[in-house]
Formats: sequence, structure tokens, C-alpha cells
Amino acid sequence: MRVLITNDDGWFAPGIAALTRSLSQWADAAPAGEIRELVVVAPDANYSGASAMVGEVYARDGINYSRVALEGAEEVEAWSLDAAPALCTLVGCLGALGPAPDVIVSGINMGANIGRSVMYSGTVGAILSGGQLGCKGLAVSMQWGDDAPLDVAGDVAAAVLDELIASPPRTLLNLNVPALGRSELKGVRRARISTAGLVKTTSSLTGTEGASAMAIGDSGKLGITLGSAIPALGDVTDEEPDDDGALIAAGYATLTPLRGVHEDDDLGSDDAIRRALSAIEAHLAG
Repeated sequence: MRVLITNDDGWFAPGIAALTRSLSQWADAAPAGEIRELVVVAPDANYSGASAMVGEVYARDGINYSRVALEGAEEVEAWSLDAAPALCTLVGCLGALGPAPDVIVSGINMGANIGRSVMYSGTVGAILSGGQLGCKGLAVSMQWGDDAPLDVAGDVAAAVLDELIASPPRTLLNLNVPALGRSELKGVRRARISTAGLVKTTSSLTGTEGASAMAIGDSGKLGITLGSAIPALGDVTDEEPDDDGALIAAGYATLTPLRGVHEDDDLGSDDAIRRALSAIEAHLAG
């Protein structure tokens, strides 16, 4: 069993070191006769919010790499790549740095990846990328907080790993842990992805006439207000009790199954496609 560890905060971030330390203990506890291998393949820069981007691969003739060591887990083989997390996963899955992995574990991200922010997360994007190649994946995030106990999130992730390994190919799980000590954590719940957005509001263009008064070359700054997809402990949200944001705010870790890119076979979408095809054929025939 080979596990590839990556993240979107960069190989130097404390979260990936904490995750690697926890998974190293899991690997050392393997039953007799079972081999558990770990390899770290992580970005050389912060790619937060990168989703599943791979960048301008068509304009590159290769990917720069460096051999690195993670604090407290120096014995684990680790590589830093000039690549976004999704591309790091692809490189690792395709065997550039040793045998292809069976499982991708991404994190620990500083900040929960819940609600619609899941779409933009580089932490999640890494496991979605691996899922397209048949790998199982676990994205691990911890609620932002001063002195957040990353070891708690790492240990929770390690506890999930055996069950994930026993799951079918392309099983993808999103794990979020509140910034609480082990004794304060209320438990873990299956959660739905809420409708809470990452960005709640934006400011308007300044001036009485707004955009119409702007000339070519004018510039400025649009303000943004973050939404409830970034909850604090004890927040009162308008989400359902089993939505991920509400559970994190209440002190529960959450686990949510995800699906990667797949064809939309909903009947309504099928009808829209048929109408669009007919419209195109009529246009071409005219």
C-alpha cells in the first residue's frame, strides 16, 4: 500500500508536516506482512484556492523538483515540485517519483473546506485529480485558529485511512476538523455540503454613476466580504443541522463523500442537449 501525501499550502507548511507525522505512525503500525509506504509530493509555493488547476503545461518542457525533508518526519521521502497540487498528484500517480500510489491524502489545510468553498480548494483539487486516475483520496482540513491542534486532525485522518483503503477505487472523502483539542472534540458526523459561499458580498464601483463613469485605464479596488463558509466555533448559522458548516461551528468533525468530474445524465440536462443539438444543426443547414 503506497500513500501519496500532498497539500496546497506548500511543502513547508506545518499542516503537511503534522499529517505526515501522523501517517508515519500509521505506517509503522502495519500488521505483520503488510507494507505501508509514504511519499510526499507537494508544491514549492502556496496554491491555496487553486482548485484542480495544472497551469500552462503546454508551455512547459518539464517540472523543477527538489528533495526536501519535513520537520519531525525526516525519514519520509519528500519532494517539492514547481507545480500546483493537482499537477503534483498527476506526477506522483504517473510514476515519475516511484511506484504509483493507491491513495492520495491532501492536507492538512489551514482553514475548513466546506460549503461552496470545496469547489475552489486546492486541497480538494488534489484528490479530485487523483480520482480521475483511479486513486482513492482524502482531503484533510482544519478550522482556522490560533494554535490549532494540527496533530488532532492528523490523527483523525489516520483513523479514516484503513476504511478508505478498503473502499472501491475513486472513493473520495472530504474531512474537516474544528480547531479543538482531542478532549473537546464532540465527535465526527457525515455532513452535507452546504450552500454557504466563500464570498458573501462585494463592494460596488465608486462614484455616483458607477461603471458608466469609468474611462479606459481607470482602476481601483473592489472590496469583498467572506461568507459563512468560513465558520467560527459557536457561530449561529442558517444552515441545516447536518450541513458541514453548522457541524463545524458546533464542534464536530465532518466527513463528506465527493464525486469527481462526470457526465451529467439528468433527464433535464439531456433535454437541453437535444434542443441545443437541433438548434446547431438548423443553423448549419441554413
